[in-house]
Amino acid sequence: MKTTIFVQPGKVELKEVPLPTIQAPDDVLIKVLRTCVCGSDLWAYRGLEEKAIASINGGHEALGIVQEVGDAVTTVQAGDLVIAPFTHGCGHCAACRAGFDGCCQNHADNFSDGDQGEYIRYQHGDWSLVKVPGKAQDYSPEMLNSLLTLADVMATGYHAAKVAEVQAGSRVAVIGDGAVGLCGVIATQMLGAQQIILLGHHQDHQALAQEFGATDFVTSTDPEIVAQTVVQLTQQEGVSAVLECVGNQTAIDTALQICRPGAIIGRVGLPHTQPLDAATAFYQNIRFAGGPASVTTYDKEVLLKAVLDGSIHPGRVFNQEFTLDQIDAAYQAMVKRQAIKSLVVVAEA
Repeated sequence: MKTTIFVQPGKVELKEVPLPTIQAPDDVLIKVLRTCVCGSDLWAYRGLEEKAIASINGGHEALGIVQEVGDAVTTVQAGDLVIAPFTHGCGHCAACRAGFDGCCQNHADNFSDGDQGEYIRYQHGDWSLVKVPGKAQDYSPEMLNSLLTLADVMATGYHAAKVAEVQAGSRVAVIGDGAVGLCGVIATQMLGAQQIILLGHHQDHQALAQEFGATDFVTSTDPEIVAQTVVQLTQQEGVSAVLECVGNQTAIDTALQICRPGAIIGRVGLPHTQPLDAATAFYQNIRFAGGPASVTTYDKEVLLKAVLDGSIHPGRVFNQEFTLDQIDAAYQAMVKRQAIKSLVVVAEA
């Protein structure tokens, strides 16, 4: 089978490797139909973080068909269409019971990688996999794309909104107009926010964001202008919730500047920052929350139904499509800002 290998910064390629096998009782072997490139995959690709040369790549989102299951797996069987979350919660520990399966206490190997390939061995699949009703052939390509977002990006945007306690009537700012930020807009709209201000530098993303529910846009790169504009847009109040969907220092600094006292910052951007400015947060009673998304919990409770009902269409963040043989081009399209999020069609159903 073919899978994606990290060659060096700026290059990934396919390599023939043995087909994965069941190694533990709760393993599930999955044939990948669709995968994609995540913004977090780009940190090593751009040379901004360490990654071993010639290692299995970090792709961690997949939609596929179960081929084989371990003896302890009872929730899915061969032939099932499944969403493969990037987190592998157990459903039983204190963290999972509290709704934080992204921080499962029973699994040290809680995160996926190597999903940009033809087959994957999915560990701890009994509770964490999300079964989709019917067969892949029952769904349109657009629906399959939206189902794929439930492996990470839509659930991550939703997580930012939930931990920021967005509710009906909230004034919300979403920092970052990439795929996670756009899904955060969807999430805040689902939760009833009255004002959704999107902060981003890509004006071509605004039309999609507006369809998703964004009410206002700030495109300036000047931190002072951004802060002033948000305060003006909120009638001098500032926002009660911020979805920080980038992870860099500028995003955190901006979040602190636009909050009203008592606001909550929901962080889901993978942190590449200095220590937090604790004094500013302290004197404004600003709270930080967030981390790895509770993918399985959100999918099972609300997101899968919302996609199947057609009430949300997060698959629209995939604005460029590639085959697995074009995996490096899929990365390049995101590095060059040509794609919001690159879809990779691995196989037909």
